[in-house]
Amino acid sequence: MPVDVRKGMPSTQLDRAEFERRFREQFFDPAFETVESEIAKIAEIAWKSYDGYNKNPRKQRAGEEFSDPDFQLPVEWLAAREAIRVAAKRHTDPKSPSRILLVNGSTRSDQTCPGEISKTWRLVQMCREQIAAEAGFEVEVLDLSLLASEGQKRIYPCKACVSTAQPLCHWPCSCYPNFALGQVNDWMAEIYPKWVAAHGVMIVTPVNWYQAPSSLKLMIDRLVCADGGNPDPTTTKLKDPSLAKELELNGWPYPRHLAGRAFSVVVHGDASGTENLRRILCDWLEDIGMIGCGHKSQLDRYVGYYEPYATSHEDLDKATDFQDEVKNAARALVEAVRLLRKGELRQPDAKLRDVRPK
Repeated sequence: MPVDVRKGMPSTQLDRAEFERRFREQFFDPAFETVESEIAKIAEIAWKSYDGYNKNPRKQRAGEEFSDPDFQLPVEWLAAREAIRVAAKRHTDPKSPSRILLVNGSTRSDQTCPGEISKTWRLVQMCREQIAAEAGFEVEVLDLSLLASEGQKRIYPCKACVSTAQPLCHWPCSCYPNFALGQVNDWMAEIYPKWVAAHGVMIVTPVNWYQAPSSLKLMIDRLVCADGGNPDPTTTKLKDPSLAKELELNGWPYPRHLAGRAFSVVVHGDASGTENLRRILCDWLEDIGMIGCGHKSQLDRYVGYYEPYATSHEDLDKATDFQDEVKNAARALVEAVRLLRKGELRQPDAKLRDVRPK
């Protein structure tokens, strides 16, 4: 049957004056006044790139591994794909060390406005030391607080291409960078290989207003392409929704790019919401085919329950039982990875057909 692509949202195109006003906001510092003529020239080039929608101005031939070898793909996407391929080889190499990716889900940092480290960071360091002490293991910390404290580091929001059609969502994501809109320095190009290389992933996070912190949620949303994402953008000519819909309706294989890795989750809070967030995170990780490591690896607790924020670090100091539980969650993940790599821990439903993949 013919595909149906719905349109109708209002235009987001800026006129020249509004574009330049927004573009020049990044040069608000009076120090830039000495290079006004140079900024004017850059603004002119930026406007032409925006008005002509030069999303990916540098492309090259896809190559023989793709359905359409002659199609021109963005060089940035090809580089991100190659980094994932290298990470995948490292993951499957039986001689490589067992690798744990330890995710700090808190945005709070003493390097910016809060002026104090987060309790989450302290817990992450406890886990890092625990895992690093294990023979044959290495651990990498993915610190999402850098989104708020390190210059020019960003995770852009997911555009929900998958909701148009699953094959329109590429693995890795091809929505960014978008040079026409100034959407550059997307950190996800570096984060995808970290997940791929890992044999186990541990997320340690606070709960913010009953939900995941915004920095963590940004990463989660952008990992949608790891679950069913299309590894061949030439099949959709990058972002042709009609072609993507046809592919999906003809039967999409729904590749699960992170399936089979182990996971552990620790959620902490001070008033409410920890259990809900723990369930949400564990459900998501299981949905993408990752393997839980038992009851002790999925933890939600309160620290300084309804106590002042100002003394929350002292409350964590006193919560030695909780600290030990967090370390146990790390130990459970380590043991699961050991069993996985020896072939003694398998996902029971891995070979079953997913009747209704989503």
